[in-house]
Amino acid sequence: MKLASVFPAPPSTTASVGLLVLRVVAGAAFMLHGWSKIQNPFGWMGPEASVPGVFQALAALSEFGGGLAWILGALVPLASLGIFFTMAVATHFHAVIKGDPFVGHTGSYEIALLYLALAVAMMTVGPGKFSVDALLRKKLARE
Repeated sequence: MKLASVFPAPPSTTASVGLLVLRVVAGAAFMLHGWSKIQNPFGWMGPEASVPGVFQALAALSEFGGGLAWILGALVPLASLGIFFTMAVATHFHAVIKGDPFVGHTGSYEIALLYLALAVAMMTVGPGKFSVDALLRKKLARE
């Protein structure tokens, strides 16, 4: 198996432009969501949190680092996996534990589920032609 096959083959140029827009907008949103968490990665949920610090740190890293990775289009399948798990937990928390509606004014699981779906798309389709991953794929395919 060639190392280049780890990176999905890029879709058409038009689809790659769409993926670039999605990556940059969603990546920026994730970086903003993760910014305050990455400042205190092991305790951003507060001292009474039932979630261990290591899981809080993984969520902070997934949001901030995953957002940066999406913007750059770098290691997108790995970044998307971290975002997928973080958003799966967030969706479960809001939908099952809190019982929030899908869409609501005071709380919902809509945005977590939307980001989860976007992570699945990024894992399966890849970041497109305009990405670090596409450059790495080209370079590795030549070797």
